[in-house]
Amino acid sequence: MNHSTRLSYLFMLGLLVLVVALHITTPLITVLFAFFALNRLSFGGKKWVGLVLFTLVFVGVVWGFVHFAKQAREELPKIGEESIQKVTDYAEKQGWNLPFTDYKSLRTLALGKLKEEVSGVATYARKTVVEFVSFLIGVVVALSLFLGHKLDLGHHPEGVADNAYAAVTEAIAQRFRIFYESFSTVMGAQLIISLINTAFTAVFVLWNGYPNFSVIVILTFVSGMLPIIGNLVSNTLIIAIGFTLSPMVALWACLFLVVIHKLEYFLNSRIIGARIRNPMWLTLLALLLGE
Repeated sequence: MNHSTRLSYLFMLGLLVLVVALHITTPLITVLFAFFALNRLSFGGKKWVGLVLFTLVFVGVVWGFVHFAKQAREELPKIGEESIQKVTDYAEKQGWNLPFTDYKSLRTLALGKLKEEVSGVATYARKTVVEFVSFLIGVVVALSLFLGHKLDLGHHPEGVADNAYAAVTEAIAQRFRIFYESFSTVMGAQLIISLINTAFTAVFVLWNGYPNFSVIVILTFVSGMLPIIGNLVSNTLIIAIGFTLSPMVALWACLFLVVIHKLEYFLNSRIIGARIRNPMWLTLLALLLGE
């Protein structure tokens, strides 16, 4: 490993530390997702096709998010009120003591920690605006990279990296390429896994006559792209709605979710392992050790 390569690794390490320390993961993740989408939508290697399709998808996602947010804002409190009433009634019969008695008290309990960190509407609004601007910056950066904007590395006319700046910058660019390729490999597999999980969940929800089908399915798919917290959100919603039908349906929902997410270990090992050319047992071992 030469000096330029070592410096490029140190640069990447420092950059990732700064991303975490400065809380700027939103633009980084947005750049990765947007660039990934632009490349996947450029059928036949035609960038204009990718730009057109990405614009349509972007507008559709924004519209869908706004529509879904309105629907969720109307439906989730109703789901919470009804399911919590069922839970508290069942807990009372079983002699259990719960830290909440209705939707309002549960919301107060759940948002207690959040209120400590975000004080007042103005602070919340400022954070929302910052995140939205960060998201837009990430999209613009991804578009710029996709269109092929490059730095002048100070190359020799024959293309030889004849100075330290050019050599180090090329090494850093190589680290970024490998970083993106790793993201693209895993995210492509995660999309497949999320689709499979959503399909099984949709069948279970339909089979048991769940209400709010579209909210559940959309939230399950989106949550499937988020590690850990995504599963917690979607699973809580599915079990809570199951309780509005009956405690037995909620129990079956819990068992189904436990089984399906444990089976995802093997699914992850098979799909991701194939993409990174690792045997299934080695990928499974890595997942278990990682968790």
